[in-house]
Amino acid sequence: MNAKITIQELRTRSELKDFVTFAIDLYKGNTYYVPPIIESELDTLDPAVNPIFKDAEARYFVALQGGKIVGRIAALINHIEISQLGKKRMRFGWFDAIDQPEVSQALLDQVIAIGKEKKMDTVEGPMGFSNLDKAGLLIKGFEERSTMITWYNAPYYAQHLEQLGFKKQAEWVEFEIEIKGFEESPEKVKRFSELILDRYALKLLKFDNNKAILPYVDQMFELLGKTYDRLQTFVPIQDYQIAHYKDQFIRFVNPEFIKCVANAQGELIAFAITMPSFSQALQKAKGHLYPFGIFHLLWARKYSKRASFYLIGIRPDYQNKGVTAIIFNEMQKTFNKYGIKKVETNPELEENQAIQKLWKNYNHREHKRRATFYKSLG
Repeated sequence: MNAKITIQELRTRSELKDFVTFAIDLYKGNTYYVPPIIESELDTLDPAVNPIFKDAEARYFVALQGGKIVGRIAALINHIEISQLGKKRMRFGWFDAIDQPEVSQALLDQVIAIGKEKKMDTVEGPMGFSNLDKAGLLIKGFEERSTMITWYNAPYYAQHLEQLGFKKQAEWVEFEIEIKGFEESPEKVKRFSELILDRYALKLLKFDNNKAILPYVDQMFELLGKTYDRLQTFVPIQDYQIAHYKDQFIRFVNPEFIKCVANAQGELIAFAITMPSFSQALQKAKGHLYPFGIFHLLWARKYSKRASFYLIGIRPDYQNKGVTAIIFNEMQKTFNKYGIKKVETNPELEENQAIQKLWKNYNHREHKRRATFYKSLG
């Protein structure tokens, strides 16, 4: 008989270190799990650091059994989602547990209780605070290495949720794309790139350094909003979130991996941000930047043979006009320069057929799927 399960709420940053490291300990030795940098993860969860807390709130819980942590969960509310979109949705994220349904139930009961107290209509997860956070429970691809922008979990998580009456809500697909030499790359993409540039009087924007990118970041996020605002999971991106990402991430991205296209008026009409894969480097870092983790990451930034699509946006009036051929043609050159052989897409909503068509000219495979699960609180 299993020992009694108790739930403890964590409030301080020092307490939250146990919350963050639980998943790292749970998946220790797992070939496919990619741990986060602990300090970075703590910053995300800390209201004193993450500006998302201007419009969000969170409570963090761990499940204890025999004095040992056996599960964790975050109960989240995004007030922009409620006030602007009218979605009274209680979110849960950072959900991990041992293979014991009673542990998952005890954790989710905490979130459900908060949702009812706050008069929410549904509870859904796993997801973060906003569209810029990780989302989705892995339901396919358990023997594929995770990425730095997705969560990894064992197969039994979905079984636990379904046993507890949760149903699938949104579903995402991910693809692995094969990158060949430029001469072997699709001729259709090469031809279309030149044709579309000329037909619509477009121009490529090339950046020599990260400082040159910063004036375009606001336009990039504006394009993100216009690209995805009709999808079911979309929540408007706030100015302070853009400023935070500009400060925390954009300045560290290799400028050669950012591709932008502008029209004759100099307005940004398409962009894509990719990054060398840091998955293996993060596994070697084991959650710590220092003393050696930083060197693994710096090595991966320069020598990784895999890359990940991070963000892509296309202005609606330029969608379906072949603009992606320009982006892909330029990305191909960069990937070849750095010897990159495989590229992974970020999770794409299953209904987002327009984005999935981008890969049709390349050898690709759907290697992962993930989903959020919901339950009515009525």
